Amino acid sequence: MGKNLRISRLTKKGRMLCIPMDHGVSIGPVKGLDTIYNTIQLVANGGASAILVHKGILKALRNPPNTGVIMHLSASTDLGPSPNRKMIIAGVEEAIRLGADAVSVHVNVGCKDEPEMLQDLGLVADECDRWGMPLIAMMYPRGENIKNPYDPDTVAHVARVGAEAGADIVKTVYTGSSETFSRVVRGCPVPVVIAGGPKVSSDREVLLMAKGALEAGAMGVTFGRNVFQHSDPMGITRALSRLVFDGLDVEEALKAVCQ
Repeated sequence: MGKNLRISRLTKKGRMLCIPMDHGVSIGPVKGLDTIYNTIQLVANGGASAILVHKGILKALRNPPNTGVIMHLSASTDLGPSPNRKMIIAGVEEAIRLGADAVSVHVNVGCKDEPEMLQDLGLVADECDRWGMPLIAMMYPRGENIKNPYDPDTVAHVARVGAEAGADIVKTVYTGSSETFSRVVRGCPVPVVIAGGPKVSSDREVLLMAKGALEAGAMGVTFGRNVFQHSDPMGITRALSRLVFDGLDVEEALKAVCQ
């Protein structure tokens, strides 16, 4: 029951629109994250159902956002010797003390450090079960053994690993079409949400990706750079909210960007 209650705070109408803003550790205070508390307020006002941040951001929050909160437990930097090796830097009990509704762990499947990250994921999953805390597993095909990170069979395998390791929700990359991504959703016994990936060139592209994922059966979307680096974070969040929660088509949702 505890997990279901907490997941209900992260979703609306059974769907999730999460804005991850954990990138400050990996790539620094880039545009949108340099004024992160302002950005949090903007995406909350735009209709996001959840935000995802590291513990230090939660500790310094001046006003609680009108969204669910996911605390990210793992990290690495692009400055370090092993950017793909995500280390656990926080715990489940710590997330509860800070008021988070869920936690997340990042695993890069296919890199040389995969075994240690999988071990961490499994141990965190057990701790989450003990506390009734939802776990989102960020499962990425990334590393030396990955030839095509968007190959549907590879992505389906990676998503399934997250579910098998005990995650309640799996976040993974979009394969490019609803037809191929439906195979990923079908092969994963827990709900799936998609990552936004690198910043794209147009709002329509962002919305088309979200629409395709939902048509494939995804629970929702978790878009970071395509939202917090947008010239109008509240507008693009509002458009995504209309699409994800209200069922608008892409062209109708696009109108919400400039309202």
